[in-house]
Amino acid sequence: MHILVTRPESDASELKAQLEAQGHAVTIEPLLQIEPILIDAEAVHGAQAVVATSRNALHALTDSPARHTALKLPIFAVGPSTAELARKLGFARIIEGAGTARDLVPLIAGEIEPASEPVVHLAGESLAFDLAAALEGEGIAVRKVIVYRAHTSKTLTAQTAQMIAKGVLDAVVLMSPRTAAVFAELVAAVGLKDSALRLTYLCLSRAVARSLQSLGAVRAEVAAEPNTAEIVSLAGRVATRRSGV
Repeated sequence: MHILVTRPESDASELKAQLEAQGHAVTIEPLLQIEPILIDAEAVHGAQAVVATSRNALHALTDSPARHTALKLPIFAVGPSTAELARKLGFARIIEGAGTARDLVPLIAGEIEPASEPVVHLAGESLAFDLAAALEGEGIAVRKVIVYRAHTSKTLTAQTAQMIAKGVLDAVVLMSPRTAAVFAELVAAVGLKDSALRLTYLCLSRAVARSLQSLGAVRAEVAAEPNTAEIVSLAGRVATRRSGV
């Protein structure tokens, strides 16, 4: 298959390599551009643990003066890919979630002492799930630190628009509801809604698939688990079905 990867540039290359290893052709079209925000040295001071609900949050920590202190704390990572990056950064104690911020709530509640020092949530400016509210409902104080902004693309590149129009692409990887909504909006803006209905959408979750509703009756396939490895597996299963093997 020829697959369009819409992840931010910092993560797209790794996913591209994994898909190409399966034999797919891959084009990258980042629909979100990540702007890191400097993390103050005191941001994690006095915390019980760190929570990272995306790889982008950990990318922002990489060159931060808060990194040294953060590495001494346990970290709750949203999924396998974020956990792997935490290991590369040098975290020693990593508690890995199943892939969504919502899944982290019972894990954190089972490990963290309520009514004590806060956990620090390294977060993006726009969040699909209010982790702080959910944890505060469990009696756990949360210090949310905004560590990056995601800016949306204003238009599709001419190359991607032509590939959609000419039927060159077979599938599109969508990893967040926001990315899916941006894709649907940009496709409609250049008059390619009908062409977009010919594509198969490889979605991280049902929430991502729902964000494509404005395009109409799309072929949306949802990963068995909300993580990158399952997206790669999903691409393989879809390709096998298409080939009739």
